[in-house]
Amino acid sequence: MSENSDHFGRPDHSGYSEEDVQREVTELQAKSATAARIFDLRRIIGGLFVLYGVIVTIAGINPSDSTLDKAEGVNINLWTGLGMLLLGIFFLVWLKLRPTPPPVPEKTADE
Repeated sequence: MSENSDHFGRPDHSGYSEEDVQREVTELQAKSATAARIFDLRRIIGGLFVLYGVIVTIAGINPSDSTLDKAEGVNINLWTGLGMLLLGIFFLVWLKLRPTPPPVPEKTADE
């Protein structure tokens, strides 16, 4: 074994102070919280429903006679598009009103 390793063969990190380790842990927690907010599923689901809702609603604004005949007189594209728009807006409003809370730092025995 080298002189810079403990008796389990792991490298000795005596060059790091406890404050250095705590600072790195805090930085990683902040990055993790930011990533969690960016990739919140409510944002992704809401955005996709709004996008597809707009597309389907536009398709339903001017239906052809054959499309209405297939759906027995119901403008299914318009109603489905409006429903998708409402659901997407619901998810985005929910995200705005109740954002992902930042993680609470864990207290150690030293504190």
